[in-house]
Amino acid sequence: MLLAVLALLAAAPAPAVSEGDHVLRSFKFASGETLPELRIHYRTLGKSNGRNAVLVLHGTGGSGAQFLTEAFAGVLFGPGQLLDAEKYFIVLPDGIGHGKSSKPSDGLRARFPRYTYDDMVEAQYRLLREKLGVEHVRLVLGTSMGGMQTWLWGEEHPKFMDALMPLASLPVQIAGRNRVMRKMILDGIRGDPAWKGGDYEAQPRQGLVAALDVLLLMGSAPLPWQVQAPSRDAADKLYEEMLQKRLAQADANDMLYAFDASREYDPQPRLEAIEAPLMAVNSADDLINPPELGILEREIQRVRRGKAVVLPITPQTRGHGTHSLPALWKQHLAELLQRSGQVATR
Repeated sequence: MLLAVLALLAAAPAPAVSEGDHVLRSFKFASGETLPELRIHYRTLGKSNGRNAVLVLHGTGGSGAQFLTEAFAGVLFGPGQLLDAEKYFIVLPDGIGHGKSSKPSDGLRARFPRYTYDDMVEAQYRLLREKLGVEHVRLVLGTSMGGMQTWLWGEEHPKFMDALMPLASLPVQIAGRNRVMRKMILDGIRGDPAWKGGDYEAQPRQGLVAALDVLLLMGSAPLPWQVQAPSRDAADKLYEEMLQKRLAQADANDMLYAFDASREYDPQPRLEAIEAPLMAVNSADDLINPPELGILEREIQRVRRGKAVVLPITPQTRGHGTHSLPALWKQHLAELLQRSGQVATR
């Protein structure tokens, strides 16, 4: 993937992608647990002047590497684009429990601290300040879990950024169908005898299949799936291919911890604390954050400089995954950049 983005940027002079780790010593989690060393992996594009950072946060099960694609980096980070890496310092961290950052599968398994989104935001903040020398952030942009963390960033560090853009998220406690789906994932893994309390010798396949079945549906949208699989046999093949691809990459403990991390998420009581201009973008075909709940429209009224948009369903939208297609929402990013003090270039 790194080679792909370098090839993408090779057409014009652009900063290379750099990778590194920051070790947070004696990191204390919200649960009271402590790790002697917590490793946070990150990727960057561009150079920092201390105040031009753009922090981009990934979703559950993802990593910062997911943004180094033509569909994302090729739309936002290239010369003259909205988040031109020659102008901005793009920071793509791997959250706790994800990617190349410290996670249960490194060895601690079920003895790894039960981290929360608050812990993840704290680690991101310390990465910026302690390792990367960032004094102020131009923009915090997050997708899915990263979108939820974007709301928390606005509340926990209200003067640290110029703008906030949470995508595919809601600023309320996870409840209703969203919570039920997550509990199905957790119970599916824990209910497999092969899980053995997290000390399995081989991946608990039965539990992982149960969890991945729910996860596949969570991120799905009817229109693109119908186009991809317009017949019975095509649908069976599509499902099997998606499942096998996910199984090959999945670790049961990592997945369980990642979905459990949302258990205490609830920015709703402190929405008035957000000071920076905020643009929340969801999509109408998002099964995880369905627009019929009316939650986003209601809660955005409490964000003094907040605006919310729900993208209509089109042949180009991809349900929850629309968050990773900036071609569909970059006009709202342009508006946010302009509204927060800088005229967008494109």
